Amino acid sequence: MANTKSAEKASRQAVVHRRRNDAATSQLRSAIRKATLALKSGKHDDAAKALNEATPIIDSMVNKGIIHRNKAARHKSRLTKQVRALAK
Repeated sequence: MANTKSAEKASRQAVVHRRRNDAATSQLRSAIRKATLALKSGKHDDAAKALNEATPIIDSMVNKGIIHRNKAARHKSRLTKQVRALAK
């Protein structure tokens, strides 16, 4: 239990921030999952579209501090590589 007013406020803020971060993380995972499923379907057009939709979501999570920029780069790079391989 918090001992001071400022600690009580910090505790309330932590709950709000955690909810927001969890929602953002879920949105990120969903975007990556959709792109991965589109890749598994084997249709290049669907996979490219899913990648184009996932890329700005991944970038926005970096700007919000949800994930590290290197992790975002890794996800985008791997997905792009798989989409390009599917085109061949």
